Amino acid sequence: MKFLSAVALTALAFGAARADQLPGTAPPPKLPKLDPANLKDPNEAAKVADQLEKDYPEATRPEAVKMLVTILRGQLMTGGGWFGPAETRYDWKWLAEKHKVDAKGAIGEKQFAGSAADFARLDRDGDGRIVPGDFDWSDRNPFVIQSGMVTRTFRRINTRGDGKLTQADMDAFFKRAAAGKDHVTLDDLRAALLASGPGGFIPGDAPTIEMLINGLYAGELGSIHEGPKLNAAAPDFTLKTLDGKGTVTLSKLVGPKPVVLVFGNFTCGPFRALAAEVDALAQRYKDRATFVMVYVREAHPTDGWIMESNTRVGVAVKQPTTFEERVKVCGLFADKVKPSYPVLVDEIDDRVGHGYSGMPGRLYVLDTAGKVAYKSGRGPFGFKAAEMEQALVMALLEAK
Repeated sequence: MKFLSAVALTALAFGAARADQLPGTAPPPKLPKLDPANLKDPNEAAKVADQLEKDYPEATRPEAVKMLVTILRGQLMTGGGWFGPAETRYDWKWLAEKHKVDAKGAIGEKQFAGSAADFARLDRDGDGRIVPGDFDWSDRNPFVIQSGMVTRTFRRINTRGDGKLTQADMDAFFKRAAAGKDHVTLDDLRAALLASGPGGFIPGDAPTIEMLINGLYAGELGSIHEGPKLNAAAPDFTLKTLDGKGTVTLSKLVGPKPVVLVFGNFTCGPFRALAAEVDALAQRYKDRATFVMVYVREAHPTDGWIMESNTRVGVAVKQPTTFEERVKVCGLFADKVKPSYPVLVDEIDDRVGHGYSGMPGRLYVLDTAGKVAYKSGRGPFGFKAAEMEQALVMALLEAK
């Protein structure tokens, strides 16, 4: 297969019309022009991946390049290049230094500089001590592994796809799993919860390489922009509110409280499942932090990587091509999930979504100076509300 060096090609234009990039953000890396139809042969796809890795040394390889290499190597969405770790100013070392504790020590509740409630949020395992392990959010951490299993279970039971389990949901799940019996066996539960499709996907959800490449280049599965770096000033923006009655300018929110930015969309099933958890945090910290959502480009429109799991819960929309269409779909999201904090709608050129590399979902914590103190990994698997909460608690400690 013939192709040019990645660094010799200009970035592709995405499906939607483009405007000037968000001020204060860097241009995206240059990706090769690819025809997915020519990459069905794994050997040909591997050649492109090899060239990309040669053009972009590992130490400085942009996330978008890692994502593309992951796809080309046939790892779908399970490779290490897709859902990178969060970037955070706040870790065990930061907290230990603040409390004048040895790096190998622990912080007890009496030593802690904040409230008992804040201590409990940092003491993840609830053993009465804050230790380095409480800040380990890597994929191999037992807590993270178990949390992932719980999330998958939650999504299989929450058939309405709104992120909120009800008694009716539980009763319906028991009825399905029991299949007419008055009990559920372990095998019944396993069959009801575990996906049987390729790659661990629910049947009808698994993508092809062509879907993934097209989705990446379209900005649906992830922006090829990098987004702001840790400790950089958060790029300013002004967006309209969902109700159309006003606008919100980010810089006007910065100052008295930390700001939490939530990026997401209607057709990302994991985001819908996690949205209620973020909403609970918005309620918990409503007097101490400002939460605001930016509604971005759809991850799984019916004219893209369509998800059967979305169709089953009545989530089936095309990718909006006008701002008015995006507002309409965002309204469907708000009706289903009912977020309690303000929802802003990104322009159809995806300027803010790309500026913050927010697709399909991402979380940011901005300190009271308007700088990025925490940037989650890319959603869905990098979208960890509990990890963000730890960063928010420490941002509050820092501001105090």
